[in-house]
Amino acid sequence: MEEKYTPKTIESRWQTFWEKENLFKAVEDYEREKYYLLEMFPYPSGKIHMGHVRNYTIGDVVARYKRMRGFNVLHPMGWDAFGMPAENAAIANQTHPARWTYDNIDYMRNQLKKMGFSYDWSRELATCRPDYYRWEQWLFVKMYEKGMVYRKSSYVNWCETCQTVLANEQVEQGECWRCGQVVQQKNLPQWFFRTTDYADDLLMHCDQLPGWPEKVLTMQKNWIGKSYGAEIHFPLENSDQHITVFTTRQDTVFGATFMSLAPENPLVLELSKDTDQAQTVQDFINRMATQDKSRRTAEDYEKEGVFIGAYCINPMTGRRMPIYTANFVLMDYGTGAVMAVPTHDQRDFEFAKKYDLDFQVVIQPEGEALDPSTMAEAYTGKGIMVNSGQFDGMSNTDALDAIANYLETNKQGKKTVNFRLRDWGISRQRYWGAPIPMVHCETCGIVPARLSDLPIVLPEDANLLEGGRSPLSQLESFARTDCPKCGNPNARRETDTMDTFVESSWYYERYCSPDYDQGMFDPQKVDYWMPVDQYIGGVEHAILHLLYSRYFTRVLHDMGLVKYKEPFTRLLTQGMVCKETVTCPTHGFLFPEQSIKSGDQRTCTICNQPVQVGRTEKMSKSKKNVVDPNALLERYGADTMRIFCLFAAPPERDLEWSEQGVEGGYRFLNRLWRAVEMNHSLLNTTKAYQGSLDDLGPELKKLYQKTHETIKKVTEDIDNRFHFNTAISAVMELLNAVFAYANADNDTKYPAVLKSAIESAILLLSPIVPHICEELWTELGYQPGLINESWPIYREDALKKESLLIVLQVNGKLRNRIHIPVDMPDEEIKQVALADEKVLQFVNDKPIRKVVLVKNKLVNIVV
Repeated sequence: MEEKYTPKTIESRWQTFWEKENLFKAVEDYEREKYYLLEMFPYPSGKIHMGHVRNYTIGDVVARYKRMRGFNVLHPMGWDAFGMPAENAAIANQTHPARWTYDNIDYMRNQLKKMGFSYDWSRELATCRPDYYRWEQWLFVKMYEKGMVYRKSSYVNWCETCQTVLANEQVEQGECWRCGQVVQQKNLPQWFFRTTDYADDLLMHCDQLPGWPEKVLTMQKNWIGKSYGAEIHFPLENSDQHITVFTTRQDTVFGATFMSLAPENPLVLELSKDTDQAQTVQDFINRMATQDKSRRTAEDYEKEGVFIGAYCINPMTGRRMPIYTANFVLMDYGTGAVMAVPTHDQRDFEFAKKYDLDFQVVIQPEGEALDPSTMAEAYTGKGIMVNSGQFDGMSNTDALDAIANYLETNKQGKKTVNFRLRDWGISRQRYWGAPIPMVHCETCGIVPARLSDLPIVLPEDANLLEGGRSPLSQLESFARTDCPKCGNPNARRETDTMDTFVESSWYYERYCSPDYDQGMFDPQKVDYWMPVDQYIGGVEHAILHLLYSRYFTRVLHDMGLVKYKEPFTRLLTQGMVCKETVTCPTHGFLFPEQSIKSGDQRTCTICNQPVQVGRTEKMSKSKKNVVDPNALLERYGADTMRIFCLFAAPPERDLEWSEQGVEGGYRFLNRLWRAVEMNHSLLNTTKAYQGSLDDLGPELKKLYQKTHETIKKVTEDIDNRFHFNTAISAVMELLNAVFAYANADNDTKYPAVLKSAIESAILLLSPIVPHICEELWTELGYQPGLINESWPIYREDALKKESLLIVLQVNGKLRNRIHIPVDMPDEEIKQVALADEKVLQFVNDKPIRKVVLVKNKLVNIVV
């Protein structure tokens, strides 16, 4: 055995062996219990980062552990390869999105293999391949035939930089989630999926996902946003039309004094046309198109609007209400129209004050008399109805139902439920995406492509136009086609492509049978593997990807393609990898290697000026607080990176980068190596101990018991909580016990007990640091392929303790630790504690108020 631990040599050798032996290939075995472990697949950006390393290491530990526990494990990997990032990167690097993507896939695949992840690479897929998106085109056509897809013109979120539409979920604080550009509103024809058809079901099943983090379920519930209320019809003056509003406060309808419409509401232009306000309204709409939609609704955002030159009538009071378009009203919620009640809604209050509009109190708090002329803010609490006709004197909570019933009886409205969730606009005016399989014909209108013509292949030899615009509409070889219905040879293909989130909404099913060519997936194999047992990814996908995936699964379920509604049984959202930022006054943010510490001072290596160390934040290229996994691989090896990522923090918490932590992980692996190397000949001439505990001496018995305590601890930490940090700590303690045991009496059973301890440590660590464990396993004389070994089982009799360590406290402060017999009665434990010499020093003849015993842990004496 080599004296020194050399990770580079070891890791390369075992990665080659695993690949040659196909150790990670998953095969359906209908007699075995399956376990489908999946991490969210990456976008092929060019290099893996530390976030990838942590995410995939967590998943790999679970996959290897479950395999050793006897499960038939599926652990695949692929590439979320379409989308704007590839186009933007290709433009910046003056190359083609296809070449950029495929080159990056090759590079990143090699990086992942160097980390030793146990992926079944035979199932690898890339969403930009026609054999993949063919089947989502097929599903699109089927959804269209069932009325689940439609096309309409609407105001959409438009990113001028990316030249494409964004879904609501892709707008983050008014900016494009990809490039950070301020998002505008633009009226365009778009294709939509009817996600709202499943709003209730998606919401209801949030309470049937016990394996999901509560924060993710809360985010999904809030995004779906179910509200109970009423629709109310406000007739337009001198017209047989009306404006319909949705409100949860129909109890305040008698106080509605004006109407507010979203700037995007088509009624704004329609009603202002040919009025003196027409140009003012148009200017306001244009200005609102560039405003941050999320900020418009913020409490501290200035409320503004303009009168559109039209009026409507309050159906309950007959009041003539001026109609305004206001910045705080959004088309995304309700009907894009809000009945304004200044006395009982703060936004309406501020708007009415600013534009000198009428106030009418309709709810009085008990014991008070609100006066509109002296009100400093809107009253939004409970109270008694006033100025509300037949409903005067009722509590406003009772009036909610009463008024809704009245509206329904008089055909002026109805009770209804509203959802914040909107249908999913999937059209993207970009090149690098899956073509939408629809055809525009002058005779037949818009018709779906023939199923026999699928896939509609994206021409990968087309070049982007100036500014990154899509070439598809100008590419006759692609755009021109014959009509599937009438044969018109001058029909045109749809040249929008699908939102990349469509591809990521069903990839986990395709992994079950990636080469299947008779449908989206092999039904029998999907029945076996799905749903995913454990899904792992960032919390930033709580709304976008996870909600879309749940929606897509319901579509597949209703089409009879799958038997389940929820795609992911358990979800782990790992924390971020964080590092301090470093800033130079001249050069701005610096990479870690661009600053050097000398004594108490850190300086910039470019200009030698002192630098400022900022707060610890998520690693990001923009702030340059990143660590290159390649450099760490070269210096320490994959196992050290893996153990650091797992030991530094529980998986759901943020991980703070620490060079000392990495060094500590490397030292521990060297210590593990030495434990085998220094005892190599001894370990190879004996078998692990399996005899009676009674045959072991006291100290050797403790080491054997420690081994089985460690097996139990590690098993429970991985099984119950994925707390790999405490699992690793337990093995470290076991290794400490191994080094501490001196075998001074030359006990003949020592070699067997030692082998039991070291063998268990290697097995327990093998999912975490597989390369070094594989090497040490073979050095113990066993066959390679450690993942095929059974997980160690602890002996119950080895866990029985003869004595317990009890902490003694006085007024909550530690004063001593003592060992007591494990079966000592509670009262006797208290008496022993009270008689302890160190305890007596602090009690000092003071009267004892009470003695608190925490079973098997401590005694606290309160004086």
